[in-house]
Amino acid sequence: MAQEREQRNRLGDLVVTDPRMMRALAHPARLAIMDILRREGPSSATELAPRVGISPSAASWHLRHLAGFGLVRDGAPHPDGRARRWESAVRGFRFDLPADGADPERRSAARALAREMMVHGQARLAQWLTDVEPGLEGEWEQAVGVSNTRVVVDTAELAAILDGIEEVLAPYVNRDPGERPPGSRSVRLLRYALPEARDIDAEPDSAGGGA
Repeated sequence: MAQEREQRNRLGDLVVTDPRMMRALAHPARLAIMDILRREGPSSATELAPRVGISPSAASWHLRHLAGFGLVRDGAPHPDGRARRWESAVRGFRFDLPADGADPERRSAARALAREMMVHGQARLAQWLTDVEPGLEGEWEQAVGVSNTRVVVDTAELAAILDGIEEVLAPYVNRDPGERPPGSRSVRLLRYALPEARDIDAEPDSAGGGA
């Protein structure tokens, strides 16, 4: 069931267009499994199960389902040679939310995945605040960045902003591990671009009052 023609963006993320793959990813256990495998490397269903909050048999089922779409694959064997280990087959993934009037199945699947990813992101943030943030020290404590920026743009300008962010990130994401400076550590960047409802600030006459 894996996509016949894989597309990757400049960050190496898989561009997901198949609504079946979107549905496969739109599940809290599968998003958690993908998150762990991408961050920590190969793991078995038995190792993943307690961290995801499911049984080993359920974890194994979810892994096989993800493997059917080419999202995970067999990883390096466990030292004892008994447990099957899995690894992520993708660095990350991205998808677009189709416009109203597009393929209904794809739009429905994309909306379901977007909702699930936002819920997952909120849970990861809460976990970070509890488990990681209190232990940050020195420069890393000062490097934490939180922002909530509002900008009035049209769709082309928003696309240019998002493309510019990817262009800045690409050299850091794609460099070899040996090129990373000493003291580097993994940093999670959560990015949302959320157009608001009809915006009166964007109306040409809103500031001047019109005729």
